[in-house]
Order: sequence, then structure tokens, then C-alpha cells
Amino acid sequence: MNSISIRRMNALDIDGVLFVEQQSFTTPWSREGFVNEINNDLSYYLVMVEAGQIIGYAGMWLIVDEAHVTNVAVLPTHRGRKLGEQLMTALIEHAKKRGALRMTLEVRASNEVAQNLYGKFGFVPQGRRRNYYVETKEDAIIMWCDFP
Repeated sequence: MNSISIRRMNALDIDGVLFVEQQSFTTPWSREGFVNEINNDLSYYLVMVEAGQIIGYAGMWLIVDEAHVTNVAVLPTHRGRKLGEQLMTALIEHAKKRGALRMTLEVRASNEVAQNLYGKFGFVPQGRRRNYYVETKEDAIIMWCDFP
């Protein structure tokens, strides 16, 4: 098995990240969206690489003492290997190093796999955004985690 590395995303990674995004979401972000994110001083994005291919990525915004997870995605062909856990661990570690005291995210109400993943890190549901996902009118569960 090839070794996996996680590193900070850069502009050369956008094609690979877009592929993961398009394979993972019904309404994927655009190239421009990711270009804006890597040029945003408040954002921090990671890529997961195996055998020279981007197989996952995760991002967040750091605003004062709160981190807001924007995306976590792993190629469908690579799921079930706890790679999402590795990405979340790396995001949380960085958020804590940058002074975050808590972290939040939105997750589809129907996405129990993701909700269970976030629960492993201490995230708990604390609200709901009605019709948050425009294309499906699905609600989002707002989850929060306070860091010890």
C-alpha cells in the first residue's frame, strides 16, 4: 500500500481538488471558489496525497477563536479507510495551534456517516439550517465542538 501524506493545499493542487469535489458533491464548488479560498488569509486547506494523486482534501476558516469547517471530501474509491478522520485530525490540530477554542460545521441531515465521523471528535448537533442545500432543499445540521 502506498503511503499517504497530508500537506497544505496550493494553487497547483486545484485540478486534483476539483476532481475530488466533483466526485463527492452534487453541487461542486468551482475552480474560482478554490482559487479564492487559497488566497483568503482566513482560510486553511489541506490535501491528502497517495501515489502522487490527490485523494482527499479538507478546509476551514479561522476567525478569531473559532474554526468553521468548509469542506471535507475523500474520493469515493478511497472511502472506508478512515481517511476523513486523518483529515479532520489535521484540521483540528492546526485550528488549535492557531488559537481556536471551538469548531463548527454544517452537515447534511441525511449524511449519518459524516455526522458519526464528526461525533468521534466531540462535535454535537446544536442547530439546524432549513433548506441549506439549495439543490435538494435539504436541511443542514449545525455541529459544534469545544476544544479542551
